[in-house]
Amino acid sequence: MKSYRIRWLGVAVTAAATVTALTLTTAPSLAEPAPPTDPQTTSADSQTSADAQAAPGCAPGTTIRTDKGEVCGTTADGVNSWLGIRYAAAPAGDLRWAPPEPHAGWNGVLQATEQGPNCPQSDGLGAGSTNEDCLSVNVRAPAKAGVRKLPVMVQIHGGGFRFGRPADGSHLVRTGNVVSVEVRYRLGIFGYLAHDDLGRNSGNYAIQDQQAALRWVQRNIAAFGGDPGNVTIFGASAGGSSVCANTASPTARGLFHKGIAQSGEYNSLLGNNTSWQAQDCKSELPSAKEAHRTGQRFAAALGCTDPHRAAECLRAVPAAKLLEQSGDGLGPDKGTIAPIVDGKTLPMSPAKAFATGRVNDVTLMHGVDRDEVQLASANSPEDYERLVKQQYGKWAPQVFALYPMKRFPTPSHFIAYRTIVADSNSVCPSLLNHQRMSRHLKVFAYQTDNADAPPASFLDKTKPNGAFHVVLNQFLSPPAGAQLTANQQAFAAQIAAQWTGFAHTGNPTVDGTPLWKPFTRHDPAVMSLAPAGDSQLTREIGEQHNCGFWNRFAAYGH
Repeated sequence: MKSYRIRWLGVAVTAAATVTALTLTTAPSLAEPAPPTDPQTTSADSQTSADAQAAPGCAPGTTIRTDKGEVCGTTADGVNSWLGIRYAAAPAGDLRWAPPEPHAGWNGVLQATEQGPNCPQSDGLGAGSTNEDCLSVNVRAPAKAGVRKLPVMVQIHGGGFRFGRPADGSHLVRTGNVVSVEVRYRLGIFGYLAHDDLGRNSGNYAIQDQQAALRWVQRNIAAFGGDPGNVTIFGASAGGSSVCANTASPTARGLFHKGIAQSGEYNSLLGNNTSWQAQDCKSELPSAKEAHRTGQRFAAALGCTDPHRAAECLRAVPAAKLLEQSGDGLGPDKGTIAPIVDGKTLPMSPAKAFATGRVNDVTLMHGVDRDEVQLASANSPEDYERLVKQQYGKWAPQVFALYPMKRFPTPSHFIAYRTIVADSNSVCPSLLNHQRMSRHLKVFAYQTDNADAPPASFLDKTKPNGAFHVVLNQFLSPPAGAQLTANQQAFAAQIAAQWTGFAHTGNPTVDGTPLWKPFTRHDPAVMSLAPAGDSQLTREIGEQHNCGFWNRFAAYGH
């Protein structure tokens, strides 16, 4: 299997509410099943009746009938929230490593007032869990939405496909008048293990989960005030990669209409490394054959050596032991932990789909951050020399010639290496994907050049981190207590307006924002996102970032 070093995979995570189980309250008057109602409309009389029966802890006016039963939620700061609604059955037991199955539903009114559990993952980001009953969505809508159906923004969180949980979308709901849906999906070995005994098209269960959530949206979101005919998916890092995957997936056709892929190019472009599998928007993903061999080694490491009973054996292994064996994803017996070309959900890598035009008919916003900061940074001139040689092998002399330390400000070793990694892994591959996508789709391209954002928790705050990986999360879901300067306040208002404006109209040029033209072959315009209202279109990224050199190593040529 091809392997690449990922020195940092950002996570679209903000502080989340304490994870606890949902509470189901069955009201006596609902002992007999209520007659079905059209989820598109709810009469005043039926809403009043439902509110009177709402479970304790729910706010009046929040009872909604879904296709699996009624739910009620909470209201705060102008936003109605319904948390932890199951969109599929628990993928445990015989459903572990199986496509998502429909949830059985419930009687009575479900209190959707607390987050569902995180999907199984180690505790590397403080979100550790072994609870496999985790396929849930949060829905948030303006408390006074009116009668017009609002655009729907479906958030797919990041975390290298191994970690994470969705961020609170309330800020976008309040500022942009949209409905937010936040998805939990299977991660790591639970989301991607492939093995012959699991089936010829095994793997990619996490992408199938995302699509099951989008089908839930199609069936139910109108009852929450959303427009199922105007759905935008968005996410950063692995969330951005997921947007690319769904754009290339034939099984996602018709489930969404627009996508925003943020920081979806992050894998190492080249190098002699032993590391996590390729997984991002530019990479050649593992083939089914490669993934099945990796799955066999993973099964054997757990004692599941009979090829005809491997699925049964693996499904009997406790979740904690599976996480332990998969570890950090490094090594030949750790299993597949990210998307593969399984032949059904993904017939080919997204990068190949963009190059050949085998994509769904959607409109995209797509871009990266200028300084996609890596945690393994150069801390001295000697580090700079060592890391470049280690990462770029026989190409290191040319890299040194293109990025001499003397051309960078102090600390030149840190900034030079940061720039090399960003250019090779993110900036130039993103530009190449703009070019590929725009041959077949309408694409609004961007690069974040905001180098003075509030620092994320994963950064060394003593370093000049620049426009770091997933920096826009700081503005789309602001951390509690975040203090913004006047320049950053203007930037935050602009980003929220552009993202939600795109969800409304398919064009990020809205009031309070600069003109943003689509990227085309004749006009390769990329929006440089800068604070203080200084964002503007640029057409010079390729030359500034040595993309002619780096594109020589791209998968699937030009």
